[in-house]
Amino acid sequence: MNYIELGIITSTHGIKGEIKLKSNFSRKDLVFKEGFKIYIGEEKQEEIINTYRVHKGFDMITLKGFNDINEVLKYKGLKVYIKKEHLNLAPGEFLITDLIGCKIIDNNKCYGTVLDIVENKAGILLYVKAQKFYYIPYNQEFIKEINILKKEIKAIRVGELYEI
Repeated sequence: MNYIELGIITSTHGIKGEIKLKSNFSRKDLVFKEGFKIYIGEEKQEEIINTYRVHKGFDMITLKGFNDINEVLKYKGLKVYIKKEHLNLAPGEFLITDLIGCKIIDNNKCYGTVLDIVENKAGILLYVKAQKFYYIPYNQEFIKEINILKKEIKAIRVGELYEI
């Protein structure tokens, strides 16, 4: 199965079984809704989201069939996963994590491969490995075209900015 890490359960909230989840997932709009299946822990225990809200920077969920804090305490500290195929992405739509493994192409020359995605207050950066490591801002100033099927990102100005 193609599981994607959604986040980690940091604690519970209240006595009615609400779970506090820390998640940096880019497409929360596709996941945090009633009836969506999530998978908890290394065993990928399947559960279904009952309710969702945001509280103090955390994603707060309740699970179908759980109404008491004692029933959900077992999940504290565990990672939460989803199945990519459940996201129902439109044709041509992708997740930011799909960029990992893509080659950076500028003027038909390869300038390395995306190793990771880094998010900070300034925006999203692609962490690229060539003969050395460097970052490319994920914005229209540098990214011209993305082809997920070919695992290629056509970039501009990479060659002039990075002597690789």
